[in-house]
Amino acid sequence: MPFRRRATRVVHEGYVMRAEVVTFDGPGGEAFDRDVVRSPGAVVVVPVLFDAEGSAVVVMVRQWRASVERVLWELPAGLRDIPDEPEDQTAVRELREEVGYEPTSLVLLGRFLASPGMTDARHTYFLATGLRAVDRDVQGPEEQVMEVVHVPLTEALAMIEDGRIENAPAAIGLLLTARRMAGADAPDSRG
Repeated sequence: MPFRRRATRVVHEGYVMRAEVVTFDGPGGEAFDRDVVRSPGAVVVVPVLFDAEGSAVVVMVRQWRASVERVLWELPAGLRDIPDEPEDQTAVRELREEVGYEPTSLVLLGRFLASPGMTDARHTYFLATGLRAVDRDVQGPEEQVMEVVHVPLTEALAMIEDGRIENAPAAIGLLLTARRMAGADAPDSRG
């Protein structure tokens, strides 16, 4: 590989994230710096119920986000902020906390780098079916006012197309789910 890390300087160490300035040697030997945010990654869960006709309905949230200072359409998701917690357990925990459901089936949909130009964060996507209602375990002020909304999968896909859903993890999770639902191994209403 024509790039070599020369030095790393931590500029901020937070509760979960760490910001670094990393110096690399390039292919021609020139030194250059890059800002990098180190993250434990996150899980994104696509909770799906089925209506009386057997059509998929996604449990989504409308949540205020400080980074953009407005409410976004999202899927239940959360940082992997508990050391050594398996990804599937993080997914179940976030599902309980944010939307008040527990799945009987949790299927891995895929893993993707969130924004590799600036962070090593990796999102792991799960499809959750066979949902049963449980008490929510609200965490933080944003979740206290977060709205839980049931959206038909077909409508959620249209919301990606028309720009109402602009949250990339939600779009990726919904598109992966639609593709899986269209396949032969699609879950049914029994989970």
